[in-house]
Amino acid sequence: MLRNGLEPWHLLIVAIVLIVLFGSKKLPDTARALGKSMRILRSETRAMKEEEAR
Repeated sequence: MLRNGLEPWHLLIVAIVLIVLFGSKKLPDTARALGKSMRILRSETRAMKEEEAR
């Protein structure tokens, strides 16, 4: 049943659900906020690794 994990049509269904839930106007803002959060998380993780190495 789940031999290949996520297939392209799974991603299409997720995209449609997101558009329905958040609306097309809020999606760019939500994606921007998610991207900013990911950058902050990466930078903090790098800082922790550098601190550990010292």
